[in-house]
Amino acid sequence: MKIFSNFDSGSINVVQAEHPDQIKLSIPNDNLSEFYQWFHFRLETQVGQYHKIEIVNLAKSAYPEGWQDYNVVASYDNQQWFRIPASFDGDTLTFEIEPEAGSIHFAYFAPYGIERHRQLLAQAQSHPLCELKTLGYTHDGNDVSLLQIGTPEPGKNLVWIIARQHPGESMAEWFVEGLLSRLLDDNDTVGRALLGNSVFYVVPNMNPDGSIRGHLRTNAIGVNLNREWQTPSMERSPEVYLVREQMLATGVDMFLDIHGDEAIPYNFVAGSEGTPSYDACRKELEEAFKQALSTITPEFQDEYGYDKDEPGKANLTVGSNWVAEQFNCLSYTVEMPFKDHNFQPDEDYGWSPERSSQFGQDVLAAVHAVIDKI
Repeated sequence: MKIFSNFDSGSINVVQAEHPDQIKLSIPNDNLSEFYQWFHFRLETQVGQYHKIEIVNLAKSAYPEGWQDYNVVASYDNQQWFRIPASFDGDTLTFEIEPEAGSIHFAYFAPYGIERHRQLLAQAQSHPLCELKTLGYTHDGNDVSLLQIGTPEPGKNLVWIIARQHPGESMAEWFVEGLLSRLLDDNDTVGRALLGNSVFYVVPNMNPDGSIRGHLRTNAIGVNLNREWQTPSMERSPEVYLVREQMLATGVDMFLDIHGDEAIPYNFVAGSEGTPSYDACRKELEEAFKQALSTITPEFQDEYGYDKDEPGKANLTVGSNWVAEQFNCLSYTVEMPFKDHNFQPDEDYGWSPERSSQFGQDVLAAVHAVIDKI
């Protein structure tokens, strides 16, 4: 029996593994950070052997409430990811398995690997309206990649979509993959209509360093990118600095920042109610977007989510708040669950890559529904 995490997005510490039914593991911190929650490891063992696995010391993890009612994600082939029932006692997550193959991966959510990321960029830029731009480089020397889709012309809407500021929220890049598949499908009328009146700027992975390192929330030097938007720097947060400079150069008419939430088992959005410039016009746009998305898919709801900021009390270091204030535009953080969407539960797969991808396609339809109003 062997346990591995020496691969892209791998993250685990072995505490005890002398016997298959007494495996104890812990999750390492993001580098130079107190955050820890993401895990991804591979178990190599005998087929059919009973294993009991405990992940310990979770009471001090980034979001302890995220482990309640959470089921572990697993895969034999890194293609289909299914759920394994787990229990949580307040500090230890426990699950059991008798593997059907000699090697099995376990992860907090289905990983979106760097090689798939590169394939996504390559496939997208093969479309005649899509250009791949490297804005600069991260601390670890990875590309900060932007897809510009469409030709800027007077009167066209400027739509910015970014994902994975928090690298462990891999559902965000699955979402972008689905959105791009629809936007770049010449036979899809929603995509064709949008590219007739809009230009899209898409950053599928804001945090490649953290993604590769197996971080939950920070970049290579322990910085939470989604608290850097007011005063980013190349020294602390080159990812935000480079993207923000490009936004200032192009302008923004609509902004979506794609995330995952550890604790809340629903899809929802968080708006910019607390920004100083928030007004009735922006409120009307937000309501129109939510109404459109509610009509398009039962995978969205507006009953559960974050508390709204009080007027003028928004944290402008947060991406969606800074963009809303800087450009006076419709600006949303889009959240998906690590667990399941409780209004549409799936016992076998929970919230999954496939559902994330489909939700990206549905959100694109909601963008189309409100684009003429912005």
